[in-house]
Amino acid sequence: MSKPALDIQLKTLPNQPGVYQYFDSEGVILYVGKAKNLKKRVSSYFTKTHENGKTRVLVKKIDSIKHIVVETETDALLLENNLIKKHKPRYNVMLKDDKSYPWICIKNERFPRVFSTRRVFKNGGEYFGPYTSGKTVHTLLDLIRGLFSLRTCNYDLAEEKIKAGKYKVCLEYHLGNCKGACEGLETEAAYNENIKAIKEILKGNFKDSLSQFKVQMQDLAKSMQFEEAQKIKEKIEILENYQAKSTIVNPKISNVDVFSIMSDESYGYINFLQLSYGSIIRSHTLEIKKKLDESDQELLELAITEIRQRFNSNSKEVYVPFKVDLGDTIKVTVPKLGDKKHILDLSLRNAKYYRMERFKQMKIVDPDRHANRIMAQMKSDLRLKEEPRHIECFDNSNIQGTNPVAACVVFKSGKPSKKDYRHFNIKTVEGPDDFASMEEVVYRRYKRLQEEAQPLPQLIIIDGGKGQLSSALKSLDALNLRGKIAIVGIAKRLEELFYPDDPIPLYLDKKSETLKIIQQLRNEAHRFGIEHHRNKRSRSALNTELETIYGVGEKTVVELLRHFKSAKRVANAKLDELEAVIGVARAEKVYNYYHEK
Repeated sequence: MSKPALDIQLKTLPNQPGVYQYFDSEGVILYVGKAKNLKKRVSSYFTKTHENGKTRVLVKKIDSIKHIVVETETDALLLENNLIKKHKPRYNVMLKDDKSYPWICIKNERFPRVFSTRRVFKNGGEYFGPYTSGKTVHTLLDLIRGLFSLRTCNYDLAEEKIKAGKYKVCLEYHLGNCKGACEGLETEAAYNENIKAIKEILKGNFKDSLSQFKVQMQDLAKSMQFEEAQKIKEKIEILENYQAKSTIVNPKISNVDVFSIMSDESYGYINFLQLSYGSIIRSHTLEIKKKLDESDQELLELAITEIRQRFNSNSKEVYVPFKVDLGDTIKVTVPKLGDKKHILDLSLRNAKYYRMERFKQMKIVDPDRHANRIMAQMKSDLRLKEEPRHIECFDNSNIQGTNPVAACVVFKSGKPSKKDYRHFNIKTVEGPDDFASMEEVVYRRYKRLQEEAQPLPQLIIIDGGKGQLSSALKSLDALNLRGKIAIVGIAKRLEELFYPDDPIPLYLDKKSETLKIIQQLRNEAHRFGIEHHRNKRSRSALNTELETIYGVGEKTVVELLRHFKSAKRVANAKLDELEAVIGVARAEKVYNYYHEK
């Protein structure tokens, strides 16, 4: 379709809620989106200047538009979600739904069985779930079997078959796990009362079952049936214990869905908690890959629709961290304090933990993706023009004003590149002057890289505050590199990051990965510098002492150190060992020097 034809389509779009689809020149669907107002939303793609590169590419590829008008925003959300899953357009976030989740089924039959299944049949049975964990299902079934005597056989317990005596009780009856409905030893009405109580427990309502058990226990105690009363008491304790573990907020909070989101440059992590009578009956975290730099609001709206569909949720209210458009049929609450805020914070914590676990797994199974994510995060956190794939960090060492040295450590893609580490002996500065030393080593480092046509880093980190940063900037100015390489200084006391020409420091979250990498760089530079300083001091002290021995010159010192490796070994060497290295006359002088002392 020609661009004029596309312009005509844009002009004739309705001012109604609906879903739009973008196609390329070959009829391949590129993108699906929803809108409160189709005309305004779609037109904005062609009138705005898009910062995101992928969005600009998408707009260039659009050749035709199709739209579907719907009654409400809720309908638009559902339709958008279904079309994305069906067509999997290239520029939409990924919505995967290839996992089967377990359910608890209450079979539609006389004396219904209660069991777990991953397949849902339209046979009139009642299904509860789906649950995100098989462990949750097993825990619930164990609870139910501990409270109620239910049959596990697959007999057809039709009334006429039971009266005809077709079945005999099995071992489960003799163990006390079943009351023998197959031989007519339990009435259908009594069994169905248990099923009714089970349904309430699966909905998260423990109150009715607890009241019922307490009445039974008191009646049995009054009629002197103490053994039976004790059994009921044990069931009450089981139920109360489970309720205490599962109830985390006010039991008045019921039939509510809670959603929170954590996101980074590439992915969004949406946590879902479903509450019934103050208990979490369902929890799930969805990972969504961004395609067009989608906002948290866009991701959350899409995820809420997807998750509610996937888990068959009919809750009338949702708690979210900020306002989202879900239509008029769902009440949206943004909690600020109290129990509602507490449960929202819990959801956010789940999203954070899930994100951390994914990072740990990613670091092992997909290190490239991990590195890409870290680099994108650092670019964003440090406000850089490009990803800092190559970072260099400088640190000075001059303990007690002696032997001033400096260290430069190099990280590539977030990891130490030890072969690129460099030591510097300060040559042009007299005495302990950190600022002048920093100016010297930065100049020498990048002067050499320029002369050798070596790649320059994207980021320089200076261990120190404004003073050291200013000194390093003088060297970059002298080399005409100011503005070509990003540079920051990190002050030790409060982990402040200083930028050139900016008096206000940047404070990163203490738990952020960007700050952790900068701290790792700073600590590594400090370690590497101290190591070099220690070696230099040792050699200096060593040389001074050996050279003070009468009749021992520089060549003799070199021979001794080359053979014995350290001054301590020279001092502890036997006379014959020294003679083998430097001859009899000089060996006696060295040996006598140390042993006469």
